[in-house]
Amino acid sequence: MTSSPLKIGFIGLGIMGAPMAGHLVKAGHDVFVHTRGKVPEAIAESRATKCVSARGVAERADIIILMVPDTPNVEQALFAADGVAAGLSKGKVVVDMSSISPIETKVFAKKINALGCDYLDAPVSGGEVGAKNATLSIMVGGPEATFERVKPVFELMGKNITLVGGNGDGQTAKVANQIIVALNIEAVAEALLFAAKAGADPARVRQALMGGFASSKILEVHGERMVKRTFDPGFRIALHQKDLHLALSSARALGVSLPNTATAQELFNSCVAHGGAAWDHSAMVRALEQLANFQIGQQAA
Repeated sequence: MTSSPLKIGFIGLGIMGAPMAGHLVKAGHDVFVHTRGKVPEAIAESRATKCVSARGVAERADIIILMVPDTPNVEQALFAADGVAAGLSKGKVVVDMSSISPIETKVFAKKINALGCDYLDAPVSGGEVGAKNATLSIMVGGPEATFERVKPVFELMGKNITLVGGNGDGQTAKVANQIIVALNIEAVAEALLFAAKAGADPARVRQALMGGFASSKILEVHGERMVKRTFDPGFRIALHQKDLHLALSSARALGVSLPNTATAQELFNSCVAHGGAAWDHSAMVRALEQLANFQIGQQAA
């Protein structure tokens, strides 16, 4: 590093959080970590400082990042008795990189602002691969000056970094992202299932489509998962189900109809009912396969 190291806190060391925190450590920053479960080996063996509580992280760090599963987890990490808010002092920045409710995000931001600290919501897209490769897309909501202060930290974890607007707008962008991803997964699943049932080789169909207007990252990555039956996450169905719940509940509050998002959610619900909460979200295809009584890769009759 050419500049002096920053004091950065990182709360939540799961599939996404662990590699993200690892990039900050490798960049030479002073990183203070806390997670509910066991600290991953790569982080435990690094120079990161392990803290017994979120409060301990906030007391030591100037920028505190959260990467936890859902809205209640963020609220707990921030406002529990030993949470982040209890350890803050004026001038610090809280950055929530989880994917949660845009409405609740605005409430959380006001509470943190009242303590004399700034708040950014900065959810990410790109999955485990993007987290490991530091190529995440980061959608940010909050004050521009705070965004510029934290941007060098974002650049250690992602490539496409956009200030969308004020607090809550980053989360709104992430919900929009998850709508697009879910509907693309459904489209690819329907297309490959149709092709396979018609007797065509779904792997070759996918290859042919990759060169045309139907080409997409979903067809490239998740289409291959569907053909090869590799449904280890990745990004768990339960998490995408949570994101679509945010989309549908927010749409109801806004008076907006999202009919295809609702269909995608029902397909995820079917997967969960069959024990698939921890499957990769590309396994949505399994719900469609059950409806067709036919599996991609199966020999057509």
